[in-house]
Amino acid sequence: MNSEERIKMFKDVFAPKSGEKILVIYDIPHGKIIDNDGWKVRREMANEWYETFKKMGASEGFSVDISNYNSSGLHNTLLSKDIIDKISKYNLVLAFMEFSISSTLVEIVRSKECITRAAGLHPDRRMEDGVFKANYSEVRNYAISIKKMLDKAIGAEINFSTRDYLFIDLRNRKAYADEGDCTKACQYINFPSGEGFIAPYEGVSEEIHEFGKSKTEGVWPVFYKGELLKFIVKNNRIITIEGEGAIADEVRKFYSENDTRRNVAELGIGCNPKAVVTGNVIEDEKVGLHIAYGASTHFGGKVQSDTHLDIVYAKGCPIEGTTLTLINRDGSTTELIKDAMLRYELLK
Repeated sequence: MNSEERIKMFKDVFAPKSGEKILVIYDIPHGKIIDNDGWKVRREMANEWYETFKKMGASEGFSVDISNYNSSGLHNTLLSKDIIDKISKYNLVLAFMEFSISSTLVEIVRSKECITRAAGLHPDRRMEDGVFKANYSEVRNYAISIKKMLDKAIGAEINFSTRDYLFIDLRNRKAYADEGDCTKACQYINFPSGEGFIAPYEGVSEEIHEFGKSKTEGVWPVFYKGELLKFIVKNNRIITIEGEGAIADEVRKFYSENDTRRNVAELGIGCNPKAVVTGNVIEDEKVGLHIAYGASTHFGGKVQSDTHLDIVYAKGCPIEGTTLTLINRDGSTTELIKDAMLRYELLK
C-alpha cells in the first residue's frame, strides 16, 4: 500500500476533518512483558501512519499526536484513569495494540461526554495489500445483515470439527455490527473490520428471576499451545477443563485466578471476504466464527472481567466450527455457517 492508497483508506474509513485532534497510540513492552518481532513491526507501522496523518493534517487543517503506554500484558484490562482522560480529549484515536484495549476504548466512546471515535488495530504489513483494501461498503452490508439475524435469534447451535457441540443462549441481548465505519463521534471499530457479534444471555442475578438460568451448555474445544482442551460449559460458564499435562494445568490456574474469566462472553461471525487465517486474531475473526470468554459489558452483556479474548473457529483454524445454526424466535432455523464457511449468499 503506497502513500496515496493509505491516504484514501484513511479518508474512507476515518474521515479526519479540519480542526480535529488525532492521536496515534501504541503499547510498549516492559519488565516481564517481552517484545517480539510482530510487535516491533506494529510500532513501526504506528509511526508510519502518524507521519501520513501529519502530512494530511498539514494540508487539511487537523493536528496529530503520537504517544505510547506500558502494556498490561493481558487482553482488555482497563487502562489507568490518566490514560483514559488523555485519550478522551481527542476526536480520533488509532490504537496499535499488542494486547487489546478494546474494552477501554468502547467505554470511552460510550461515555456521556464523548467526542471521540476510535479504532483498535493489531496489524502486520501483509494487511496493507490485503484485508485493508477490502470493499468496506460491501463489508458494512454483510455485517449489518448478520446483526439483524442475531437479533432475531434466541440461540445458536455449533458443531465443531472435533465432533463437539455447543449451544449458546442468545435471549435478551442486542447484537452489534463492526462495519468498518469510524467517521462519526462515539464510534468504535476494530480494523480490519467486518463482523456481527452478540453477548450471550448470562443469567446474572438481576435477570435470572425473570428469565431463568442461561441455557448456554455443551463442550467448547480449545487448541492451546499445541494441546486440545475441552471446556465443559453449563449455564454460560466454563465449569471444567478437560485435558492432561502442564498445559491443561496452566489453563486451569488461569481461570481459577479470576472466576469472571469463565464467562462465555461473545458469539461473533466475521464477514470480510479479504480476510484470511494467519494466526493474527484481529484478522482471523473476520473470516468467520469466533467465541470469546471474560468481559461482556462493553457490548451489552452483564459480566465485568479483567480480560476478554476471542478464539477463532473459521475455515483453516486448528479447530473449525463446521456448522452454526441460528434458532429464531419464530421457530425457524438458519444455517449461517456450513462446512466451516460463512454463507454469504444469505446476507442481503
